[in-house]
Amino acid sequence: MRTITIDDRRSVVNIMLRILNEIDPDGKHFGTTDPDEALEKIREKSPDVIFSDVEMPKMNGIELARKIQEIDPESNIVFITAYQEYMGDAFEMYASGYLLKPIDELQVRKALDHLRYRKNETEKPEVRVQCFGNFEVFINNTPMFFHRSKSKELFAYLIDRKGAACTNDMIIGNLWGEKPLTESLKSLQRTVVSEMIRDFERKGVSDIIIKSKNGISVNLDAVDCDYYRYLEGDEKAVNRFQGEYMTQYEFAEETRNNLLRDY
Repeated sequence: MRTITIDDRRSVVNIMLRILNEIDPDGKHFGTTDPDEALEKIREKSPDVIFSDVEMPKMNGIELARKIQEIDPESNIVFITAYQEYMGDAFEMYASGYLLKPIDELQVRKALDHLRYRKNETEKPEVRVQCFGNFEVFINNTPMFFHRSKSKELFAYLIDRKGAACTNDMIIGNLWGEKPLTESLKSLQRTVVSEMIRDFERKGVSDIIIKSKNGISVNLDAVDCDYYRYLEGDEKAVNRFQGEYMTQYEFAEETRNNLLRDY
């Protein structure tokens, strides 16, 4: 997500940038005290959301909003002010939201959840998977954070299976080894699957896991993977393989040995 914050008080700009980076650490968040600079950035960057103070000495927020709508009639403008009396003007501008100072994270999250215009919904995040060396996942070239290490390991296992459906028993056997199959372990496995899917959904990726009556699998069309490119004979991927494959995971040993034989 790309955002721009405009407020004549630098302290307010800094608070907004801190909150936005907390909510969306992978986004691009810009802040300024100068409305003219903001207009220039809006022309250049076409942000998803614009947060604007209402009372500013150089140009008030309502006037700024009119100029913004000339640039992009479907701009998501969220007004920031300490005074509720401006709310009527904000609604007349078809604003996407209204934040009352002092601003907190909950207000900002609610505003982002109820934007008037949903921009870039057709742009899917790029998922790049690195299998050679340590296994890693990147969303738009940024390393992806998994809330559970087992969720990351599960996704690696699905990648290793190359789109084949994996049953619950297969997942438990490969990720938890010789542990006895208990109801507690089955419950943990279901939680890991759910958390893995939720981690991707938090990044805007909703089509990467395929569920079927036979189990779950990875959607091969939704990932760019060095291992898959290698199997297709891609020269760069072939040259990149130096004998290491998902080095941190034991279940990858069979594939690793097959690659080493070819190597």
